[in-house]
Amino acid sequence: MPRKLQVNKISKRRAKSKIKTKKKDPIFVEGRRPRPMYVDYKDVELLKKLTNRQGKVLSRRKSGCTAISQHAVTKAIKRARFMALIPYVGE
Repeated sequence: MPRKLQVNKISKRRAKSKIKTKKKDPIFVEGRRPRPMYVDYKDVELLKKLTNRQGKVLSRRKSGCTAISQHAVTKAIKRARFMALIPYVGE
């Protein structure tokens, strides 16, 4: 005979959904996209904010960048790595 499994009678409430605020693009100047889109590879402080501890480029979801600014950020990070301004690998 198969045993009957006892199910704990815990009220399963639905978790309240958090209101997701849209992240601000760190590249935008005063809320507007700079034209032409260019991220200075010598701006090490900004580029460090857009990389994680291992030295990888943050994704668009985490950084809040648009697709156009993400391409510019990636290009700037690669240039800065080549010029030895930021490391290829993290700590």
